Amino acid sequence: MSEYVPYLVFGLVYGSIYGLAAMGLVLTYRTSGLFNFGHGAVGAGAAYAFYELREQRGLPWPVAAILAIGLFGAILGLGLERMARGLARVPVSYQIVGTIGLLLLIRATATWIYGSEYRLFEPFLPRDEAFTISGVSVTWDSVITLVSVTIAALGLYLLVERSRLGVMMRAVVDDPALLDTAGVAPTRVRRQAWLIGSCFAAASGVLLASQQQQLDATLLSLLVVQAFGAAALGSFRSLPLAYAGGLAIGVAQKLVSKETATRDWLQGLDFNLPFIVLFIALLVLGRRRLGDLGAQVRSRTAAPLVLPPHLRYLVMSLVLLGAVLVPHVVGSRLPVWINAMSQVLLFLSLGLLVHTSGQVSLCHMGLAAVGAAAFAHAVSGGVPWGLAVLFAGLVAVPVGAVVAIPAIRLSGLFLALATLGFGIFIAQFFYVKSYMFGLADLKTSRPSGFTSDTSYYYLLLMFAVAGIALVMAIERARLGRLLRSLGDSPTALTTLGTSANVTRVLVFCISAFLAGISGALYAGQFGSVSGTSFNFVFSLVLLAVLAISGRTTVTCAIVGPLLMFVGPAYNTGFEDGFQVLFGLGAILAAVYATRRPHLPLRTWAAEYSWRTESTTAARRAADSETAAAEREPVGASR
Repeated sequence: MSEYVPYLVFGLVYGSIYGLAAMGLVLTYRTSGLFNFGHGAVGAGAAYAFYELREQRGLPWPVAAILAIGLFGAILGLGLERMARGLARVPVSYQIVGTIGLLLLIRATATWIYGSEYRLFEPFLPRDEAFTISGVSVTWDSVITLVSVTIAALGLYLLVERSRLGVMMRAVVDDPALLDTAGVAPTRVRRQAWLIGSCFAAASGVLLASQQQQLDATLLSLLVVQAFGAAALGSFRSLPLAYAGGLAIGVAQKLVSKETATRDWLQGLDFNLPFIVLFIALLVLGRRRLGDLGAQVRSRTAAPLVLPPHLRYLVMSLVLLGAVLVPHVVGSRLPVWINAMSQVLLFLSLGLLVHTSGQVSLCHMGLAAVGAAAFAHAVSGGVPWGLAVLFAGLVAVPVGAVVAIPAIRLSGLFLALATLGFGIFIAQFFYVKSYMFGLADLKTSRPSGFTSDTSYYYLLLMFAVAGIALVMAIERARLGRLLRSLGDSPTALTTLGTSANVTRVLVFCISAFLAGISGALYAGQFGSVSGTSFNFVFSLVLLAVLAISGRTTVTCAIVGPLLMFVGPAYNTGFEDGFQVLFGLGAILAAVYATRRPHLPLRTWAAEYSWRTESTTAARRAADSETAAAEREPVGASR
């Protein structure tokens, strides 16, 4: 029994911090109806603020803690409440984009200021021995952390359940208008909830950094994101169950780590346990028992852009001509354009899901990684290059079907959470296995006759043109109408005799096929590939850039790679600044999603098409009347 005591102690400490973050997340979600994907980034930002004040400025740790948790957390809370008011008027998909933009903004800002390398975070609580259990020493920092977090959790529970403010917090989501008539401003109640929730997130980030003894923006955001699993155990509504879920996940995680230490095939399972819990809990609960909080705003899915024939051919010809001329004008930067061209299919894949069918996916880089690994293994096994690319797309299809399972059970916010957990699990658990990337780079190659950068670029251009033609054909065919109906009203689609679930599975499989081929094309350009090229955070960046790039699938597939790859490459030294702009742009695109006008080109094209059709119809009617008059016999009565 004594050998399990250290894991139980560490599990309770980490679990209490997960529970603290989960309670803050549940509180803000219950009172505003907005689920904050940037909750972990708030904690990471507070940890960096604490580090700056204590390590760089020399302030005593209590003062640094008050400023980093109380002041920094409160300021972020006020900003988040204002952002939540703006996002309350947009569809759930754009709420997800907005909070993901917050995550990218804080993470990129920290990386921009402090660099991408992790920094040592000195513990600030005493680490002397407090007492022993079964011969195992328990330090004061563990005791203080567990006790203080438990007191904070109990205080929040009493505040919400036993105080007048708690009653108002519970009422603000159910009926804010009724609360307003009672003389209480709903905005003030939500602001207080966001202040508390952000301070809880800030405290969890500082405590986790102290336990880890290192500062890393991505790692800290990921560690607090593990609170999502704890919140799922409380159905995203119960504060006590969220805290208990955090304790359970923390203890289970440490106990699993003991077992995985001696079993190579289980390596990484302990770290990913919260995401497995999140994924399974969401599938078990389903959309009926979860249900979205707050006012639900629906927007129609994007119809394909229909231009007059001569204008459509002109635009397509100009874009294609520009793409053909790229190798002759960019010089030594051609590899950057090759990289961007390999991602056109990936943006098409995600755009088909988000814009056409109204689904959400936060694991698309994982699908591309599956295709890249399958391609590398196939090429190494002697499979011809073209067949290896096709094999990569086909291998990704079953994975896409697995991702479609939560799409059947869930929608909107909870589908995004499920795909996020699934994507992180793939990245953290499967990437290091030998049947994917393993611990070393996998060898890849370009096809014979296309080994030069210029020839390989033109090969990728042919794939991009073929992919765009395929997606355009899908959007204009009956399948495209079914996909748009799936996003607009799945119930109406079912009443017309078409299975909404079959349609969901089909679009996820098509999307996975395109993502897998994109991963293979990306892997072929370098001669080797590894899992580091497919970080799960890129899935979040991908969705943010997609939202910034426009609202039609083909437009996003052209503009998105330019923003994500070409722009930063032409601004050396400002790469992290582009990540900041992506985050800020995603927030603005989400807040103004329903208020921004349509693109001038789209509006003009629709008006021009309507006028042309009206004029043609009028002329046909006039011609018909003239012909009838000519056929009328002379002298006929009127």
